[in-house]
Amino acid sequence: MSLRKRWQPLTRSTVGSAPEAYGLIEFGDGDGTVLRAAAGFLPDELREELAYGDAEQVRWKRAQSREHAERLLDER
Repeated sequence: MSLRKRWQPLTRSTVGSAPEAYGLIEFGDGDGTVLRAAAGFLPDELREELAYGDAEQVRWKRAQSREHAERLLDER
C-alpha cells in the first residue's frame, strides 16, 4: 500500500528540508507512479536518489528508528 501523503518534487530544497530521522521513502515519476520504496536515513536516501536515481518526486513517513523504518517497508 502506498503512502497517503502528497508528493514533493525531488529537489535540493526538498532534500534540505528532510528531517534528520529514519523513515519509509517512496520515490515516484512525474505522473505519481511509485518507482521504488526504501527504508533508511531520510537525508542520505534522498541525496543518493537526487544524485544517481531517476525519480522526480518523493514522499516519506518518519520512523522512530531504523528498525521501525524497515518494518514499515515490510508492511507496505
